[in-house]
Amino acid sequence: MNGLSTCERPALAVSLGPVRLKNPVAVASGCYGYGGNYREFYDPSRLGGIFLKCVTPAERPGNAPQRLVETPSGLLNAIGLQNVGIERFLREIVPAIEGIDTAFFANIGADDLDGYAMLARRLSDVPKIAAIELNISCPNVKKGCLAFGADPESARQATQAAVQSSRLPVFVKLSPNVANIGEMAQAVAEGGAAGITAINTLLGMAIDVETRRPKLANVTGGLSGPAIRPVAVRMVWEIRKAVPDLPLIGMGGILTWRDAIEFLLAGANAIAIGTGNFVNPMAPMDVLQGIEDYMAQHGFASVAELSGAMEG
Repeated sequence: MNGLSTCERPALAVSLGPVRLKNPVAVASGCYGYGGNYREFYDPSRLGGIFLKCVTPAERPGNAPQRLVETPSGLLNAIGLQNVGIERFLREIVPAIEGIDTAFFANIGADDLDGYAMLARRLSDVPKIAAIELNISCPNVKKGCLAFGADPESARQATQAAVQSSRLPVFVKLSPNVANIGEMAQAVAEGGAAGITAINTLLGMAIDVETRRPKLANVTGGLSGPAIRPVAVRMVWEIRKAVPDLPLIGMGGILTWRDAIEFLLAGANAIAIGTGNFVNPMAPMDVLQGIEDYMAQHGFASVAELSGAMEG
């Protein structure tokens, strides 16, 4: 830590390998739509990055309702990857984000390796997309619908399929529903990942005790929100130990700047806010200001100095 003079402000720009963010605060896929949904609150160009809603080879209607259930300090969702599909994405979404000056990550999901490769290839020629975020929580239909992210070899193969098909850097979003997150991180690194985003949602369910039926039509769903933050921070720390040099964006239950600092201290290079956007639409801006103030107060000249600075 070099320290700052009283009149200096810290440098907020972050380099994630080939991807540069103007600051370390991004918004997570699925919680920010296609980039412009929060314009009435602030200019999305102020964000370090935007992870777009997942796109799949074909348009998907998603699961039947009920698809969202609140839990104590969290949210269960079983949206089912509802999205417009790659053709409409290229035709409608890409032109709509042209005026937003930030780094866009295209989140892609598929049920086989060919699907991942096709999506990665189609997105290669989109100048507005800075990188791909690989959603490996999708079921691999050729392996009995086991999620790609639940098996190291499947994760490595999916990563490799996307990497070999695209000129864009590929960041892999890791699932927490595994025995060893460090092993998964090493597997995607071997597959050529340019970086990692972590974590995705934890598998959970809720039951209506009066009707004795699941509250979600899909029965189970993904748990997000502050309830999962301690798990996410621990997993970011474990990922950083497993792959010390790979760019890492931490997420999972971030609502305040203090939450974000935990992830950075644990080893994340940047953070992304998901469910927190629903609770406080201004959360990304509040968190960004809080990070800058914290860095200035504690003498961190850059986000790189803060990343992994946990002591003990």
